[in-house]
Amino acid sequence: SIDPKLSVFDNIADGNEYIQLGNKSRHVIGYLQEFLFAPERVRSPASSLSGGELSRLLLAKLFAKPSNLLILDEPTNDLDMETLEVLEGTLMDYPGTVLLISHDRTFIDNTVTDVIHLDGQGNTSTMVGGYSDWQAYVQRAKEHNDANKEELSETTTKRKIKPTKKKLSYNEQRELELLPEQIETLEQQLAALELATQESDFYNQDQADIKDTFNTITQLQKDIDVAFSRWESLSEES
Repeated sequence: SIDPKLSVFDNIADGNEYIQLGNKSRHVIGYLQEFLFAPERVRSPASSLSGGELSRLLLAKLFAKPSNLLILDEPTNDLDMETLEVLEGTLMDYPGTVLLISHDRTFIDNTVTDVIHLDGQGNTSTMVGGYSDWQAYVQRAKEHNDANKEELSETTTKRKIKPTKKKLSYNEQRELELLPEQIETLEQQLAALELATQESDFYNQDQADIKDTFNTITQLQKDIDVAFSRWESLSEES
């Protein structure tokens, strides 16, 4: 926290002229200039600062402390544009890990290298890039899924049904009615696994899990072929 009775300088320096930032020793005035404090301003009491200046002083004090992990929850709230730019630049230079929670999508795009998505069902997924990259990924996945549905619908519609050769049994008729939905489900499962193999951390998992995923993809492709063949056979007989 900021002590309003102390000067800007003393809130950072604790009576010292220099502060240690990683392996470097920095003069306090030079350090504060990075947070837009002019040399003549650093001796002013903190109580005289504007809201934006107080925010920058808080940031300066935060980043002056030794750390390798920062957790920031909505850090852009109530920041003016100057302070926001300072925060972005400081985060880009921070040598450790930053866990950032924010609704400011532009700020996320400007600062993060990875996005962690929480699906609300207790599952998480990680993707390299910012919020815009995540949006593009979700859109591509949706388009891929929609394309699979459309392809199945068109295939089912366009296939010609030959004249009746025999009457289907009740169970066969029921199977014929259910097959399109079963095929669609299989194709959705296949599409989801194929997308999973494209995620940045897919090949970081155990080799056995990677092999199982590709085996499942192969089996799903076979199951889809079998289901289509069965659908064709029943359609020709109906």
